[in-house]
Amino acid sequence: MTPRRGRGQGAGRGADQDTRQVRRITWIGLVINVGLSGLKFAVGILGASQAVIADAVHSLSDMATDVAVLFGVKYWSAPPDAEHPYGHRRIEALITTAIGLVLAGVAIGIGYGAISTVRELHVRQPGWVALSGPALSIVLKELLYRWTVATGRRARSPAVVANAWHHRSDAMSSVPALLAVALSRWNPEWAFLDHVGAMIVSLFILKVSWDIVRPSLAELTDRGGTAQDREQIRHIVGAVAGVRSLHAVRTRRLGAQLHVDLHVQVDPELTVRAGHDISEEVKRALMQKDPDILDVVVHLEPAE
Repeated sequence: MTPRRGRGQGAGRGADQDTRQVRRITWIGLVINVGLSGLKFAVGILGASQAVIADAVHSLSDMATDVAVLFGVKYWSAPPDAEHPYGHRRIEALITTAIGLVLAGVAIGIGYGAISTVRELHVRQPGWVALSGPALSIVLKELLYRWTVATGRRARSPAVVANAWHHRSDAMSSVPALLAVALSRWNPEWAFLDHVGAMIVSLFILKVSWDIVRPSLAELTDRGGTAQDREQIRHIVGAVAGVRSLHAVRTRRLGAQLHVDLHVQVDPELTVRAGHDISEEVKRALMQKDPDILDVVVHLEPAE
């Protein structure tokens, strides 16, 4: 069955606007990440704080994911073509997975560095100047998270939402860095807390990376909708006039949306035109009542 043209044209205009918003917020995030990573590296080195330097590395990884989103949105937002009749949304899942894996690599590197040096004595205590980087990062990255996640949800983009969580993980990772420096300054015997703060940062990042990668891997392995999604589809289709029963409901998730494939049984004495009208109504009802459904293929069968 062919896609419904009216929805496609409107969706095309909306998709262009969403793409512009995604690029805008990602460029803003990239500029902020460049500034924050430079600041945290500087104050971490001047203040002799391993936790703040680790936090700077995390901000640097944010820059990499910003670039990945800017590069990828051009391709995953492209319309379907002859070689990609279902569109290019899987590119977004690949980029989302890459963001999560980059985060995991950063977390492992920071954690290993902190554990391997935890017994080393500091040449000097972390300086007060080291507090400025994490403090500013907490404020700016939380604001950037809220802005980016709102844009990602409005554009229905898992990659942008994943990048937003990368911003929040940077804000969260700055909290133990801030506490580690403050406590180390308060009591010189607690200087080892700077290493502990770096370890805690790595655990924060590792948890966020798993939360990002898991749904993307599910999409790449063709996981369908939930049982609740399938039940809602059955309920909507069952209410369409002329439908006697339905079965073989299959779904495929592409980004935040679903492709639906199902078999509908109708009166075997109906004309081809009447059966076609019922199938069109099934498709219209599903796409109208469930905004997560991107396209529907209906197979007509004669009812026994």
